[in-house]
Amino acid sequence: MLQPSAAAPARTPFKIQLSKPWHYRRAGIYYLRVRPKGSNALSYTLSLRTSDRPKAMALSKQIQTTLRRFHLDRPEATWEELRDHLKDIAEDILATPTEWERMDSMGLVYSDVQEDLYRIAVTSALTHAQAQAVTLSRQIMRAAQDRVLGDPRGLVGLIDEMNRPLTSHREGLDSLSLSVGASKDRTNSRRSKGEPALTFEALAGLYMAEQESSLRDSTLKDIKTSCRQLVDALGPLDLRRHTRADLIGMRGKLGEGRKVSTVNKLLTRLSTVLAWGVNNGYLEKTFDKKLKIARGSESSREAFTQEQVRQLMAYVNGLPVSSWERWALSLAVITGARLNEISQLRNADVREIGSTWVIDLNTDDGKSLKNKHSVRVVPLIDGAYGFDLGAFLGFINGAPKDGRIFNVRSEYVGQALAAVIRKVLQTKAGGSLTFHSLRHSLASLLKEHEVQLTTAQGILGHSSQSITFDLYGGGQRVSVERLADVLRKVFEKSDNQFPEA
Repeated sequence: MLQPSAAAPARTPFKIQLSKPWHYRRAGIYYLRVRPKGSNALSYTLSLRTSDRPKAMALSKQIQTTLRRFHLDRPEATWEELRDHLKDIAEDILATPTEWERMDSMGLVYSDVQEDLYRIAVTSALTHAQAQAVTLSRQIMRAAQDRVLGDPRGLVGLIDEMNRPLTSHREGLDSLSLSVGASKDRTNSRRSKGEPALTFEALAGLYMAEQESSLRDSTLKDIKTSCRQLVDALGPLDLRRHTRADLIGMRGKLGEGRKVSTVNKLLTRLSTVLAWGVNNGYLEKTFDKKLKIARGSESSREAFTQEQVRQLMAYVNGLPVSSWERWALSLAVITGARLNEISQLRNADVREIGSTWVIDLNTDDGKSLKNKHSVRVVPLIDGAYGFDLGAFLGFINGAPKDGRIFNVRSEYVGQALAAVIRKVLQTKAGGSLTFHSLRHSLASLLKEHEVQLTTAQGILGHSSQSITFDLYGGGQRVSVERLADVLRKVFEKSDNQFPEA
């Protein structure tokens, strides 16, 4: 897929033979070095950033493939030769059809190659021409991913740019080391040699390369996603020369089509990466302090009114006792549990503590929760909004003993429950009233009835420094009964406010 197009003009091939790749360890970390045969002066060294030999060898093989693919293993190559080769690659990607069934897989291929280029950029000693080639190669891979999604403009633009006559450029073998952990003095030395602009993309690549060995795949994926959005907003800005106005302008771009809370999460990621850049000598100063949006950052989701909650529960209580939708929505209303918490519930998570039945929200059996404060037990109040505890326990007894209570694909649960809510309450898809609004409704009800903050947090699983006791300590039974008593009184008062017709 990434070989030069057969229709492309023939290029003069590189006539060079490489010695066998050499692997060595320094401070426990494996490194890869390649060099032309008969030469000790020209070499290419890259940190594999792992102390695990099998992982290092697998990564080395993958990296060598990328090096050869983009001719980055040839330190004698000129910028003109590298650029011509990259132009062939870009034209070939544009001209090669992709079968519909392989779109996702090709997108992943381009993404993997781009990650290899990240590693090369952040840990290798590069000639000036190679540094330019790595930058252009990464742009081509990003454009290739857009091409798979139906947008070829990026590739077309890059090819047009490469078709223009070469401007004067400095050639040579000046090594631009981008090794992670370089000292500040070394950074200044590189800068005096004309180091390219330090974009957020480059800095984020350095940051992620250091973090990847210590983070879970899901966390690293989240970091990459947020950094990609920041890269789009910051563009080619040189962070060594950025101003407060640059970051404010970037914040405005992030705000286009995003919620305030989402923008603030991205700004938090920005600050983390910038702080890392300062601590590691890549930046001297940043201007991201107090950049978050203070007003309007609260959740845009609204709470359902008590009339709406009662209307929904009246419908839900009329569903068959075998209906999983009935019990999933009922739990959301009377416990305030999140969608993810409800969808993962297992048979053993519905249990009795003393005389109180509860749902036990935990991380057993591979379940995941939002944070450590989400681990909790929430009482089930019989009769709340017409909730039938006995019928629910009967439903539980019919569920597989070792399986999930709601034996429905997790990605379908939210869609199905949202459809019920829209049907009953006539809300609009994409609006501010969603399944999560049921959680807000219970929170509002607790606040309205002046329930103590610590008690409300124990029910909803919110984190706060004001929590001074632990529900899972020695007095668990008393605490659960107290929570049940609070919920029972709140629901009774709510019923009295809205008597049955």
